This record gives sequence, C-alpha cells and structure tokens, in this order.
Amino acid sequence: MKSLLKHRLAWPVIALAALLLLNQVFKPDFMSLRMQDGHLYGSLIDIMRNGAPTILIALGMTLVIATRGIDLSVGAVVAIAGAASCAYIAASPEPGSPVTAATAVLIAVVAALALGVWNGFLVSTIGVQPIIATLVLMTAGRGVAQLITGGQIVSVSNDSYKSIGAGYLFTLPVSILITAAVFALAAVLTRRTALGTLIEAVGINPVASRLAGLRARNIIWIVYVFSAVCAAIAGLMISSNVTAADANNAGLYIEMDAILAVVIGGTSLAGGRYTLVGTVVGAFIIQTLTTTVYTLGIPPEVTLVFKALVVITVCLLQAPKARNLLSRLKAAPKPAAQEAAKEKVAI
Repeated sequence: MKSLLKHRLAWPVIALAALLLLNQVFKPDFMSLRMQDGHLYGSLIDIMRNGAPTILIALGMTLVIATRGIDLSVGAVVAIAGAASCAYIAASPEPGSPVTAATAVLIAVVAALALGVWNGFLVSTIGVQPIIATLVLMTAGRGVAQLITGGQIVSVSNDSYKSIGAGYLFTLPVSILITAAVFALAAVLTRRTALGTLIEAVGINPVASRLAGLRARNIIWIVYVFSAVCAAIAGLMISSNVTAADANNAGLYIEMDAILAVVIGGTSLAGGRYTLVGTVVGAFIIQTLTTTVYTLGIPPEVTLVFKALVVITVCLLQAPKARNLLSRLKAAPKPAAQEAAKEKVAI
C-alpha cells in the first residue's frame, strides 16, 4: 500500500475517485449509463465528452512543458480554428455540404500548423522565452479571430461539421473517440519511439542534450506544432458543438485548465519526465470538479474558490516535502509509546 501511495498517479486517482463518489452520494444515478436511440448517455459520458477539449489541449501542453516550455496561446488557437472554419462554411455557396465541412476542418488545421511553427520559431530559433513568445499569440490571436468573424458570432448549419462535437459513432460521442485517437497517437510516438526520450532529454538539460548531438531546436518545434494542432481540434469540437464561432469567448482561460491538468497529473513544470496518463486523469479531475459544483448546488460566486481548494490540495499531496511530512507524522511515536520507552530506559 505504501509503495502504491508513493506513485505519482496515486493521489490524482484518489482525488478523482473521491469526487466521483461524492457525486454518487448526492446523486444516486450518477454512475448509471443508459442506451437511447443507439447512443450511450450518462453523467460519466458527459464528463468525458465535455472534458475532451481540455484533454486534447493538455496533451499538447504536457509535451511543451516537458521541454521546459509553456504555451499560453492555445486558447487563442482554439478561437482562430473555430472562427476560420465557421467563417468558411458561412461564406461557402454550399454551407451544408460534407465537402465544405472537410475543407473547413483542413483550413483550421493548416492555420494551427502555421501558428505552431510561429511559436516554435520564436522559442527555438530566436530564443524568446516561451511564456513571452506564446503570450504574443495569446494576445494577438484572439484579435485575429475577431477579425475573421467581424466581431460577430458566426452561426453555421452543417450536419457533417456538427458531428465533430455533437455526433455519435459506435454508441459513443465522436469527440471522445477523436480524443482517444490523439492520445493513442501521442502515446505511441512518445513511448514506443525515441521521440519521448529526446523530449525528456531536452527538458532535463538542454545544454547537455545539445552537446550530445541532439537537435533540440527541432524537438521544440515539433512539440509546439503538436500543441497548436491539438488546440485546433479542440476549437473545432467547441465550435461544432454549438454550431457557431464566438471569437471572444471560445477557449477563454482554457490554457489555465490545461496547465492545471498537467500539474495535477504529476508532470513537473521544471521540464523533463512527464506522464500522458496523468494528464488525462488531471483533466478528468478538472471536468469532474465542474460537474460536482452543479451537483452540490454550490453558488456560482464561490465555484472558482471551491475548484482552487481541491486543486491545491491535490498538488500539495503530490509535493515531495508534503509527502515526507506526512510520512514523518505517521512514523512519529505516540505519547504513550514514548512514556513506555522512557520507563524501560529508566529500569
């Protein structure tokens, strides 16, 4: 048991289980699943579907943070992807065509590739600090999204496009299947090839990795491009779910949830070793917290405080110093035992 508690995923999993149990106590049918019209429904399905955009962005953020970087521009990329795709569909002569939807998705992904290359260029080639380089796009990107939509909410009507965020396939929401596919791809590329080791090497010691012959610049470029593409897919999910692009609010503060998910999952902000599974668990914790707030009927004005308390508790339990303190408290002899020991010494 002690060895299990020392695992970096132990406390995040315990926190997630505790939140699910709390919801089950206040809502007895919380864990139940039902089949309706060939689709699977339930609170757990809703958590996975609503948390899919956060998971996607957090996966990209994990690899960026593993290289000692940070990407604050993912929220802006979400807005740009949704704005570009919806604006194209709205302006198309055949707005309801599947070909139009596919082209809109392609436009969003290509735009994300360009934005990821831009971030990678600033960080790896120019040498700008990651927080500053991505802050530039975070600020300007949302303005670009508003320029694309003309400062208006662009609504579209396209069944193929809507299926990305609100459709079902094999009884499950399409957004869950897309997220699972991206996770599987990232896991295979980083854990079954040398790419994961190279990312960790760059994050642990960039100078040593460069002297060892690693092309750290290319690795950094790859992770920022991957982060931008994940953000674009999340933007497509968000905009297609509501069949509209809101450049002002789409993806607002989602970068904060992504960073929290990464940290809760056990990845260090100092770079180096990372865990994709932990990131997914962290994202589920963030989404389950939101569901718990609604289940418990917590007033909206204290929602952020409630989430902050849970997040900081999990982070403290993960901290090495906090773990050492807890182990010392458990190992400390009780007063009665101390008195008995003193009596034996006196005898």
